[in-house]
Amino acid sequence: MSDTILEVRNLKKYFKTSRGMLHAVDDISFTLERGKTLGIVGESGCGKSTTGRCILRLIEPTSGEVIFDGEDVLQLSGHSLRERRADMQIIFQDPFSSLNPRKTVMQTIAEGVEMRGKYRTKAEIEGRVLELMETVGLAERLINSYPHELDGGRRQRIGVARALAVEPKLIICDEPVSALDVSIQAQILNLLKELQRKLGLTYIFITHDLAVVNHISDEIMVMYLGQTVEKAPSEELFKNPTHPYTKALLSAIPIPKVGGPKRERILLKGEVSSPIEPGDVCRFAKRCSYACEACQKGCPALKETAPGHLVSCHLFGSPGK
Repeated sequence: MSDTILEVRNLKKYFKTSRGMLHAVDDISFTLERGKTLGIVGESGCGKSTTGRCILRLIEPTSGEVIFDGEDVLQLSGHSLRERRADMQIIFQDPFSSLNPRKTVMQTIAEGVEMRGKYRTKAEIEGRVLELMETVGLAERLINSYPHELDGGRRQRIGVARALAVEPKLIICDEPVSALDVSIQAQILNLLKELQRKLGLTYIFITHDLAVVNHISDEIMVMYLGQTVEKAPSEELFKNPTHPYTKALLSAIPIPKVGGPKRERILLKGEVSSPIEPGDVCRFAKRCSYACEACQKGCPALKETAPGHLVSCHLFGSPGK
């Protein structure tokens, strides 16, 4: 069995507007190894959530390939697509709006269990639901509770259990902790890591919080206005950030130490480029203090500056520069 579970090639998603085509996701490519976590970070509107939803075909991509376990998901339809979707699940950002308010915990999780088809009798399904509730840390007494009766942390645990109900191989976590208190965030992150260790799950973890993504990811991909600007192993990215945008993001992470050293903050100035018909230019140039003439003549390609470390910037050429 190949170590690569997912390969995304030249994924694009454009939306038609009155002013032209909005390039939400523009030529994204990456591979993901089985049992690993890829973190995708960037500002709101950079296209990270759209990328995740295109992979699952919750949004139909404009073009590209999504190769999951050797099969192009974008070429599937009908029964074949439904079967493949059971292997690829999502945990949404808002644990309240993503749950059906008219369904109990039991009914919400049981829906996925029944869909998988391995458990057929009522007793088997209920037993599996209780097993999943225990796995994600939900007390059995909550089985007949409705979403409005629970706090954010418990609601998100329902979302995790619902994703696990169909026994997936890949889970896309779309900002799963951003709507939660800090202490609850830690609990959910630790739960996701423990589930990955036990079940061999593969994650795509989408967030705007670099401190969170560093805690859970093996590799990190930084996006800006629909494009990848930097991708590297997590430790390498934090130790040696290369793209000016990545450096600015990292400089905003607070150091949780009273009286300790302060990180020099890099403030981004200038106008954010429009994602509508952006043209063949560097999209970060208007906010970059290193912008040069080349930035207006062509969009920089991703280049490898160190083993496994890719950056899209005219400042960097071949390795060693």
